[in-house]
Amino acid sequence: MTNATKSEIKKVRKAVFPIAGLGTRFLPATKVMPKEMLTLVDRPLIQHAVEEAKAAGIEEFIFVTGRFKEMLNEHFDYQPELMETLEKRGKHELVEKVRECQLPEGSLFLTRQPKPLGLGHAIWCARKLVGDEPFAIMLPDDVVLAKTPCLKQMVDAYNTTGGNLVAVMDVPREDTSKYGILDAAETKGNLTNIKGLVEKPKPADAPSTLSIIGRYILQPEVFDYLEKFETGAGGEIQLTDAMAKLIGKQPFHGFHYEGQRYDCGSRLGFIEANIAFALHDPEIGADVKKIVKSHA
Repeated sequence: MTNATKSEIKKVRKAVFPIAGLGTRFLPATKVMPKEMLTLVDRPLIQHAVEEAKAAGIEEFIFVTGRFKEMLNEHFDYQPELMETLEKRGKHELVEKVRECQLPEGSLFLTRQPKPLGLGHAIWCARKLVGDEPFAIMLPDDVVLAKTPCLKQMVDAYNTTGGNLVAVMDVPREDTSKYGILDAAETKGNLTNIKGLVEKPKPADAPSTLSIIGRYILQPEVFDYLEKFETGAGGEIQLTDAMAKLIGKQPFHGFHYEGQRYDCGSRLGFIEANIAFALHDPEIGADVKKIVKSHA
């Protein structure tokens, strides 16, 4: 499909963060603490996601939460007692770090996913807050280490293509049953035209090995299909199935981002991400490298 003209493309101002999951793979750590509050080097996963969204120009942050997730909201709120204590003690660098956590007033919105019915259902729960605008989706479990934040790369591409955009990576064929997989057409530069999408196909049935990771830019028409509550793989309401119905009606591309993605929804991926991000930390990177070498 041809690129849209800039006058036809609405700005992406809103991002949805589906964070209602229980985080059972990290028990007992997540018995009380939301998995999105697990710390990646010096800040929780949810903060990494929010900072990436900020860098992409996102103005409104929509959290789709569940029970016992209040800590996530509190993390981005103003903490007067903490700020006052740090200022009295002259901890000005820490004051700035705490201030970086805060979101502008009126920019954080909350809605609930009362039942774990799938990612598609979680996104549907945000429909009234999204309204009639294009929007981003960010899964905090997926972390991308990149010079230019992944969502910023996508927004820059979207401002030319319009329509719908999903971040994609190549995976081993035996892993296709874990992801939404593209039925891909031609690739030009970092964009692949999409003929179809399949959620978690068997490796033998997968139309390609290009998988979707947790970064999306979608048009609001996706809600027209999500609201039908059709179930797919795993008996859940799948976002991939709803997106597939937009293909042919709107531009739809897979975006090949620059950077390294880490699956922080698994223990091994979370550990790997901590090592990688720590090695890139200008304050501690050199010492972390020595530590890693000492355990090799």
